Amino acid sequence: MTVRGFTRNRRQSVAAPRVGFFGLIGAGNIGNDSSVESMLEYLRADHPEAIIDAMCPGPKIVRNRYGIATVPMIWYQRYEKLVSGATAFALKAVGKGVDAFRTASWVRRHEVVIVPGAGVFEATLPIRPWGMPYELFLLGASGRLFRTKVAFVGVGAGAINQRATRWLSNSAARLAFYRSYRDTISREAMRQRGLDVTRDHVYADVAFAHKVPPGPPTDANIVGVGVMGWYGSNDDRGRADEIYSSYVAAMTGFVRWLVDSGRRVRLFVGDTFGADDGVVEEILAELRESRPDLDPSWVVAVPTTTFTDLMQAMLPVNSVVAIRFHNVLCGLRLSKPTISISYSEKHDVLMADMGLSEFCHPARSLDLTQLIEQFTELENRSPELRQTLKERNEAKRRLLDDQFAELSAVLFPATDPARSGAEPAPARTGAR
Repeated sequence: MTVRGFTRNRRQSVAAPRVGFFGLIGAGNIGNDSSVESMLEYLRADHPEAIIDAMCPGPKIVRNRYGIATVPMIWYQRYEKLVSGATAFALKAVGKGVDAFRTASWVRRHEVVIVPGAGVFEATLPIRPWGMPYELFLLGASGRLFRTKVAFVGVGAGAINQRATRWLSNSAARLAFYRSYRDTISREAMRQRGLDVTRDHVYADVAFAHKVPPGPPTDANIVGVGVMGWYGSNDDRGRADEIYSSYVAAMTGFVRWLVDSGRRVRLFVGDTFGADDGVVEEILAELRESRPDLDPSWVVAVPTTTFTDLMQAMLPVNSVVAIRFHNVLCGLRLSKPTISISYSEKHDVLMADMGLSEFCHPARSLDLTQLIEQFTELENRSPELRQTLKERNEAKRRLLDDQFAELSAVLFPATDPARSGAEPAPARTGAR
């Protein structure tokens, strides 16, 4: 089998292919973990013979939550809370070399390694080249060296201005056996970055594969508000504090307006390690000061650890206003009329795909008056928007059925005697 000039010679185990997950899994980001959950459901349903493990920053969390074997992605992680100063710097430098050998050793034990979803080829949030971009480069190089199929499935991509970060990211993508994207702008971004994307397909964010859990009915009086510790993009480090303060002030004003208008509020975050908790605390503190007689039950922070938890917590809300990408996606997946506080083009594309393009609000110029006007229109058009979202969700489901069928044909042909030895599915033009 040949994909992008990569010849697969090593004998694949038909009975029990070893499949690894690689990425920022178990690191506190609910959106990243949601992609793993979708891929696990696919593998366990369609390829129950597969032996699954993961290399990730949160090995203990992933092992306990999903019942798979894990190894830490970063060697230095064990020393992170034990050393500081020059010792920490030296160990980090040594660790980059150690990680090259550790990653290679782990990859060579697998037939397939999957990077599930997430914006792994983006820099819309602060990122250092020697962090995840370097780890992805090691993954791609190891896959090419040991003829392991490295697959980037339903990932996001964007322009990257930092030269080292872009080179490592592009190299990881070029070395991969398979790539697919969650939206058309991601594939176009990779094309503009110089990659040949003629055989790369666009499907949907794999988080859309999550089934809607049972839960309470919608309450017309409850609004879901998703917040995050937003400091701008990778290019905004010099203005990070200013951006954060402006964002928090606007969101606090919006929540205050909601309760003054007789609505209850559920606050959601997307990072379970506390990166977003400061925003929640600031909003609640301001309400205690400015509205001392407000019943605390009117504005509550709902703790969640998984995407399923987030879906269940959002089920009672009538509408959603959120900034984190997968908080927005969760509201849309539940067919809740949603406003996206957009800090990246990926938000705008997602909202357009779901028929809600007019309900994007730029995070960089967050205006309270305009947000209130948008929200009022959103609620007035709620029945119409719910029907649109239900139709778009069905279309996403069909796209992901196609995605999983292609993965089975390309990554696991030997597990199906009818497909054994078959070539990958032919390239298709345009997005699915």
